[in-house]
Amino acid sequence: MERKCKCNNGTPNNKTKDMRAVIQKVKRARLTIDNQEYSKIDEGLMVLLGIEDSDTEDDITWLADKIRKLRIFEDENSVMNLSVEDVKGEIMIVSQFTLHASTKKGNRPTYIRASKPEFAKPMYEKFVSYTKETFSGNVVTGVFGADMQIELVNNGPTTILIDTKNKE
Repeated sequence: MERKCKCNNGTPNNKTKDMRAVIQKVKRARLTIDNQEYSKIDEGLMVLLGIEDSDTEDDITWLADKIRKLRIFEDENSVMNLSVEDVKGEIMIVSQFTLHASTKKGNRPTYIRASKPEFAKPMYEKFVSYTKETFSGNVVTGVFGADMQIELVNNGPTTILIDTKNKE
């Protein structure tokens, strides 16, 4: 049975819904803040999450479930056929507003589509909470808005971009 996220809907504006995630299959990842280790994972998924003002609980539920069920780990026949749950992996989730960068004009990106912290932080926390509720493995995070350094070993490499507008 699928669970629904217990979240308030996002504030409507005239933008399209587009919660974005970059998912990397990793052998390990380590996140530091002020040169101190904050979190780390072994085999699993590194998830960078970008939030827009129009994102809703449906976006959280759909995206978190999709990430948890992605069959991108190899089975005994070396076929990508297993999910992070199947391999008893871990998930690291880090908020990243720069996923909503626009480079349409000039060479300096603009982040106008990214949500302000007043909306993005609670949505990020709800995404993390929902993932922890529905995923059987370990889930770790960064600190919203902090200057973080992430070291990882990409496995494959396998990197996937998902946004809730396209659902592909």
